[in-house]
Amino acid sequence: MCYRTALTAKPHEIAERYNRKEDEILLFQPDNNINAFAHENEPIITESSYIIPMRWGLIPFWVDKPEEAIKIQNQTLNARSETIFTKPSFREAIKTKRCLVPVTGFYDWRHENGKKIPYFITLKNQDIFSLAGIYDIWHDKNTRKSIATFSIITTQANELMRYIHNTNFRMPVIISKENEEKWLKPTLSQEEIKKLMFPYPHEQMNGKQLPMDYFKR
Repeated sequence: MCYRTALTAKPHEIAERYNRKEDEILLFQPDNNINAFAHENEPIITESSYIIPMRWGLIPFWVDKPEEAIKIQNQTLNARSETIFTKPSFREAIKTKRCLVPVTGFYDWRHENGKKIPYFITLKNQDIFSLAGIYDIWHDKNTRKSIATFSIITTQANELMRYIHNTNFRMPVIISKENEEKWLKPTLSQEEIKKLMFPYPHEQMNGKQLPMDYFKR
């Protein structure tokens, strides 16, 4: 699964990378330890010409009460590619509300002899790359505010990630640079979408082992 990422690029660097306007994310601070469970706003790429701040943990549009929205966010941080078209929380968003989650890397853990060994995963040829995501807009009836949220899509692990994520053998879907704008098109068919949700080639990735106490510093 994918619950920690890094995005150490500045707003103007993200905007330049995706050919979008940075106006909405000027307050974003580069972060090398983004925790999904904090549900903070992150820069998300959609078909819009602007980069949109969204909270990690998708709240489906049909959720009624605020307490339900808070509860479901911890359950929708990731969406499995194999069941995304059937799960009630994701099946509408995957059709037309796909997004890109910019990262400079993500974290995962290898389980070995009762210990969890952290790894930082990057791409060899891209400083900023894109994780596949879906998003939705939830309207709070009490405050009348609209909240944009997203989920990261996961798939079966490639060779590198099978070694690192050696419990469930999962990894986030990485969208290649040449397929990024295609992924965002709301007119894609279900089969076209499925063809883009595959394990990224392991030979184009790096996995760096980190100190055991890395997240306690």
